[in-house]
Amino acid sequence: MFARRIVVVGTGYVGLTTGACLASLGHRVVCSDVDAAKVARLARGEVGIFEPGLGELVGEGIAAGRLEFVLGSADAVADAEVVFLCVPTPMGSGGGADLAAVESVVAEVAEVLPTGCVLVCKSTVPVGTSARVAELVGRPDVAVVSNPEFLREGSAVHDFLNPDRIVVGSASQDAAERVAALYARLGAPTVLTDAPSAEMVKYAANCFLATKLSYVNAVAELCERLGANISDVTEGMGYDRRIGQSFLQPGPGWGGSCLPKDTAALLQVAQSVGFDFELLGATIDSNTRQREQMVAKVADACGVGVAGSLDGVRLGLLGLTFKAGTDDLRDSPALAVAELLAARGAELVACDPGLRGDEAPLRGVVSLVDDPYEAAKGSAGLVVLTEWQQFRALDWPRVAGLLAGPVVVDTRNHLDPDVLRRAGISWRGVGRLPVG
Repeated sequence: MFARRIVVVGTGYVGLTTGACLASLGHRVVCSDVDAAKVARLARGEVGIFEPGLGELVGEGIAAGRLEFVLGSADAVADAEVVFLCVPTPMGSGGGADLAAVESVVAEVAEVLPTGCVLVCKSTVPVGTSARVAELVGRPDVAVVSNPEFLREGSAVHDFLNPDRIVVGSASQDAAERVAALYARLGAPTVLTDAPSAEMVKYAANCFLATKLSYVNAVAELCERLGANISDVTEGMGYDRRIGQSFLQPGPGWGGSCLPKDTAALLQVAQSVGFDFELLGATIDSNTRQREQMVAKVADACGVGVAGSLDGVRLGLLGLTFKAGTDDLRDSPALAVAELLAARGAELVACDPGLRGDEAPLRGVVSLVDDPYEAAKGSAGLVVLTEWQQFRALDWPRVAGLLAGPVVVDTRNHLDPDVLRRAGISWRGVGRLPVG
């Protein structure tokens, strides 16, 4: 494999992982950003992203001379063979992706890209964006390629280096093959296609996963009403190779930085071409309802009824991030449930191993403590909202002695109900009958 001169524009979650991993594959990588303080920290090997293995990979790349960080993009791309766009594409008005950052970078680098350079859209962008970028660049000597990322927070380095597939799309076969060759050492199945299809793959995959999660949450509610056990049901489903084991865990709803914005974006794109994507709309609506169902479950466990007031009721929350192993609160279903509980009047004290306590979304909603026992102390009940492994190892008899109301609402089915029962605590899960 030939080592390439690569520039990665943007050092966020996707950009930094992409740059560090490509450097680990032997390429020479320059990562650029507009935040001078962030660039300085990264140049010292200081990674502020909560992602296992990423800090070590950045340090190794810097030490080997294959990874560096610079301010601004125009000078960085001067001798690049491949330029990756890894800038944010947040949800904009109407649910569509906001491409302002992508267009800004393209305008900055279009005239200074070397002849023969390949410009790669790594950010999640709507179908047709690569064609739009090619128009903005306006140079036939620069090819534009779509190469969507499939990284999960908490396992991004592993996902990059052990991919299920590599998807590359472009009108230029040569450019697509050059980008695919960057990953040759990984030995992953590679899909070479046109740019619109590559862009669609990312949205189609994420929206399918969201639909699968909404479906299993609906089945879990049906299990509760019929006296079935969702854990046994999903185990039986998961052995069917057509379905698989993944994304069959019920919970408080799906969230994070990808699924909410990608479902909204695809729905908006469908509407723009006159297609009524009813299934996707129902998936989104079901997810909103799931969060409300969790609040009703908590209210019922506290003895005020599913629609009762929680005014003045102290509740301890275990977890607020959208999933364990991250510090990400973006579209967190855990935080959404907390906000709904607060709106009902509950007084919330939370513990989350991934949070510092100064995060803006928490203000006015919840008080954060470092100790889960402090969250339990004097609470009418505990609510498990994020599946941190630390919570399984708590001293539950001690927790029982601290709680004012010995009940745990486990929205992730994360804890062992029998352990809690032996400690004198009632367990309420999702899609399963109460225990204790």
